[in-house]
Amino acid sequence: MSEIPGDLKFLKSHEWARVEGNGRVTVGISDHAQGLLGDLVYVELPNVGDSVEAGAAVAVVESVKAASDVYSPVSGKIVEVNSDLSDKPETINEDAYGEGWLFVVEASDPDQLAELLSPDDYAELIESDDD
Repeated sequence: MSEIPGDLKFLKSHEWARVEGNGRVTVGISDHAQGLLGDLVYVELPNVGDSVEAGAAVAVVESVKAASDVYSPVSGKIVEVNSDLSDKPETINEDAYGEGWLFVVEASDPDQLAELLSPDDYAELIESDDD
C-alpha cells in the first residue's frame, strides 16, 4: 500500500490535486496509478494558457503497457507545466507526489475542489479496487 499524503484531494480516475493557495492547483497522478501503469516512457502535457474543464482529459501518460488520459480536477487555465517530464517521464514513477507533478491550473471555480475525494476516501477506493 502506497503512502497517501494528507494534504491532497483525489479524483476517482487517480489524479491528485494539491491546493497551493491563490487559486492555483497542482495536479499529478497518484502513486497507485503510476504503479498500475508501470514504467512511464512518454508524457504529453497541455500548453500554458490552455483553458481546461473539470473532468476533461488534458494530458496523457504513456507506459510500456498502456496510454492513459489525465483529467483536470478543476476548471480554469493552465499556468505551468512540468516540462522536465518530457526528458524524464520516469520521474512520475520515482516521485508521483513530488517532482512528478504534471501541471498547475488556476482554478476558475475553487468550489469544485469540494467534490474531490479526501485521502481517506481515496485509500478506501483503491483498497476496494484491489479486492
